[in-house]
Amino acid sequence: MENYKIRVTKDYLCFCAAHFIVFRGDECEKIHGHNYRVAAELDAELGEDFLVFDFIEMKRILRAITDKLDHLMLVPTKSTKLAVEIGEKTVRIGFEDKEWIFPREDCALLPVENTTAELLARHIGQRLQEELEKGGARLDRAGGFRALRIEVEETPGQSAVYEATATET
Repeated sequence: MENYKIRVTKDYLCFCAAHFIVFRGDECEKIHGHNYRVAAELDAELGEDFLVFDFIEMKRILRAITDKLDHLMLVPTKSTKLAVEIGEKTVRIGFEDKEWIFPREDCALLPVENTTAELLARHIGQRLQEELEKGGARLDRAGGFRALRIEVEETPGQSAVYEATATET
């Protein structure tokens, strides 16, 4: 059996964002930022056009996803450690005796528990999978993709990878 993969990573597949994470449930980092870089990989059999997937389309989809995170405060809306209140014009985040208030337009409201590189990779991977499915590409072993991987680099030499694999049907 042959195996093919494509990998996409470009200088413009990046986003600059602020965040903080909660450690061990009782320790909260100071707000800081990263220049995140994103890479994506798909595993699949070759299609009738001898491609795994069109590079141009993959870059377009990934750029749209990363652009929605660029120059924003990353807010984990599913956190059980933070009190996140989303108002019409502001987002309030509370942790113990700390409180931050941001303009809502300056926030990326993410359905994650914490804004770790691991969960950012999962978020981007799930958004990519949704977009691929809209175009008819599925994560399944019956003619679809076998695996999708997203790598989010927080700083050079420090990255996290999310992988979704197809189950046997």
